[in-house]
Amino acid sequence: MWFACTLSCFGAWAQHRTQLSAVIDVDAHTAAVEQELDFENTTGQTLTYIVVNDWNHAYSGKDTPLARRFSNEFVRSFHLSKARERGSTELSVTVAGQAVSFRRSKEHPDVIEIPLPAPLLASGRVTISLRYLLKLPNDDFTHFGYSNTGSFYLRDCFLAPARFDGSDFVRYSNENTDDIANAPTDYRLTLTLTKPRRVFSDLDVSGNGTSFELEGRARTGFGIWLDAQARFEQFRNSTGVVSTDLGARKVDAVSKALVIDRITQFVADSLGRYPYGDIVVSQADYERNPFYGLNQLPAFLSPFENDFVYEIKFLKTYLNAYLRNTLKLDPRKDHWLYDGIQVYTMMRYMDAFYPDAKMMGNVSKRKLLKGYTITQLPFNEQYSYFFMLMARKNLDQAAGEPKSDLIKFNEQIATKYRSGLNFRYLASYIGSQNLANTITSFLKEANQSDQATPRFRSLLETNTDKKVDWFFDTMVSTRRIADYKFIDSQKTKDSVTFTIRNKSDVVAPVPVYGLKGKKVVFKTWITDIKADSTFTMARMGADRLAINHESDMPEMNVRNNYRSLRPFRLGDKPFKFTFFRDLENPHYNQLLYLPTTVFNVYDGVSPGIRVYNRTILDKPFMFDVTPIWSLKQQSLIGNFSFVVNQNNRDSRLYNIRYQFAGSVYHYAPDARYTKINPAVWMRFRPSTFRDNRQQLLLIRNVMVGRQKSNVVLPDEETINYNVLNIRYTDSRTETIRHHGFTTDLQFSGKFGKAFGEYGYRRLFNDNRQFNLRLFAGTFLYRNTDSDFFSFALDRPTDYLFDFEYYGRSETSGFFSRQIIIAEGGFKSILDTPYANKWLTTANVSFNIWNWIEAYGDIGLVKNEGIPTQFVYDSGIRLNLVTDYFELYFPVYSNNGWEIAQKGYEQRVRIMLTLNPKILFTLFTRKWL
Repeated sequence: MWFACTLSCFGAWAQHRTQLSAVIDVDAHTAAVEQELDFENTTGQTLTYIVVNDWNHAYSGKDTPLARRFSNEFVRSFHLSKARERGSTELSVTVAGQAVSFRRSKEHPDVIEIPLPAPLLASGRVTISLRYLLKLPNDDFTHFGYSNTGSFYLRDCFLAPARFDGSDFVRYSNENTDDIANAPTDYRLTLTLTKPRRVFSDLDVSGNGTSFELEGRARTGFGIWLDAQARFEQFRNSTGVVSTDLGARKVDAVSKALVIDRITQFVADSLGRYPYGDIVVSQADYERNPFYGLNQLPAFLSPFENDFVYEIKFLKTYLNAYLRNTLKLDPRKDHWLYDGIQVYTMMRYMDAFYPDAKMMGNVSKRKLLKGYTITQLPFNEQYSYFFMLMARKNLDQAAGEPKSDLIKFNEQIATKYRSGLNFRYLASYIGSQNLANTITSFLKEANQSDQATPRFRSLLETNTDKKVDWFFDTMVSTRRIADYKFIDSQKTKDSVTFTIRNKSDVVAPVPVYGLKGKKVVFKTWITDIKADSTFTMARMGADRLAINHESDMPEMNVRNNYRSLRPFRLGDKPFKFTFFRDLENPHYNQLLYLPTTVFNVYDGVSPGIRVYNRTILDKPFMFDVTPIWSLKQQSLIGNFSFVVNQNNRDSRLYNIRYQFAGSVYHYAPDARYTKINPAVWMRFRPSTFRDNRQQLLLIRNVMVGRQKSNVVLPDEETINYNVLNIRYTDSRTETIRHHGFTTDLQFSGKFGKAFGEYGYRRLFNDNRQFNLRLFAGTFLYRNTDSDFFSFALDRPTDYLFDFEYYGRSETSGFFSRQIIIAEGGFKSILDTPYANKWLTTANVSFNIWNWIEAYGDIGLVKNEGIPTQFVYDSGIRLNLVTDYFELYFPVYSNNGWEIAQKGYEQRVRIMLTLNPKILFTLFTRKWL
């Protein structure tokens, strides 16, 4: 009966059809579902099972792929949540009237394999009955599920048949990347609500109050919004009906209507008319993937008009909904097509309606800021800079990399932008109309799910007579980035001869320009530059040559893209001094300066000036010089660093940094130290960028000279010394676990030592956290009687001056209580604070409640001529911000009951970080 009704309702079937009835309990946050799936075998093979996606079940535990991704990105909220806040699916399955046992694998617990009682032949059909109870998740995790205000956003929560890729069903787990691989299916839904709500959906909706009918044909996904707060507005125009609750600050309904009409018409003209009647543009979808930059400033600091902010937000979110509902591709494998079309269309929209818009909006008009590159940068050029943020760090990934393999910043920003930049590059080379014809033809195809990239390539090749193999083989499939430069030029009155060097292994079309002042007098595309290549062409009055002048192609380094043809020019780039920070400007040698302050007990709060050349993007050579005037000592102090940065694009040894650095500060009220530190840093990474494993090999020579002090009274042999240090670190860190070890070798004329450290941290499913640290160190030789170089039980002497001690020589007062967990790692100050032979310790802590932990330390201390001593301490740790701000309250140790002893406040230890650079990593680690 239902099949006949469905046929009459839909007219033409998709591969599969499903009808479901769902009763949604608004208060219990559940949905009781009865679903009939009519599955058609279009695989051309005989099937013994089918696969359906159950992505709501991804929220069911703390060890699912979704939970592991949260942990990998340092998102603690899911792991710390209560069971009632997480989702799950309780399911029973009947196939052709016969109950069957379905299977969930440990690898993909949110993907269900349903065995068939009898083999299903090609072109055959089978009816599968699904009865299940959805416990919906809190929308705090992904914006999907129920909100605390009584509204719901349902997406990918109902069971749906998985795509078949030619050999098997696609099994993708929910990793919060919007890339479910559903097969196109015809849907008919009946929703019954226990409380009235307004219902909006990408499907066709009828009904009101508590009962609704929804229908849609050939859908790979859809969203349903149950609105409890009357947030949604509807706008009708010639392209269809738009429902939206997109946030808008002081934008009236008329302005919204004008913006929506312009955007929907532009997209219809550019990509084709939206094939379905209704489309929803939601605030939740925008917040899942905002326009980076607009969302970084509070409203009162926004450099853009409110109407413009709303327009950009709507443009991005509308395009996302349009492409998600229209393109029936594999969204994990073919995301570069979604991203490329979306970002390229946004660029074209800005070129059409806001050609003079700047990245920083109205800030560009402020007189004091006009000299900054960042304020004058065209709006569309920000895509290149955000991509280059990762490329210069050697952390970019290929546009065609599977979406689930991308690190968060690349998944949401950099790789998306590179895809759009690739499309703009392609359009500039073959012609924008040829690319537009290709995109519209691709979008019109009925079945795009199989072999999407080859099909797009085939359509592109029919729309241009130029070679485009470089686009797919390099720009999409690899992370290689072009880099070209001029190495020679000769001119006559009528012609110019120049040589271009290919500094990368990318062979792609190169745009070369002739400039006269700011005017372009010629532009030509040169292809197949594999090595140094020389060309001659008409000069046409040009006084400068340029490569990639209009940013047609993504390029690693644009600072070497210009060459002057003028006589008697001392250099192509004048110096430019800029306050604070700016974007890279290829036309200048940039020097940046910034007033700064430093603090320690002996120098006080001291002002200085920092002079450096690093802009927002990393450079191959960077220097940083910071002279500081010590107010307490009335003398010059400070630090400097010169760095040569070598990125290896195709190696596990992805970065080598050669550094020559030094510093001068006071270590006592009447004495200062000088540290000179040449070093080589070698960083390794796994082939999988999402792996948080970090490996570092550091080889350095630390030369220290200390003035004599009448306060600290250092030994003569600790005044000047030189230490060769070789250190290897291997760690892996995420929310639920951390483990890492460090090995360290030090050689000096006065001593030689070796030590190792292992750290482990685990956050268990019951939200208990356990921390373990092991340390073992021994002297290889020792030619000194001083304990200055000895292993420390609770407070290292820091003879290499690596630690951020604010009062390193203090023996009483607040700063004497500062603790840095190193060497012995004890918190109590015991009678045997040093070991001049060997030292082994174990530091353990576990949480009692929330951020309150109990800790305990044990160790063996060996000093020359003294029997080995067993040491211990214990107490309470307030783990307010791990590794940044912690308090330790000793309770019991070798000293006895410290909590009952006199002067207890001096026994409390404090871990404190004031360095802004270190604090900044607390907020950026989740992106990388």
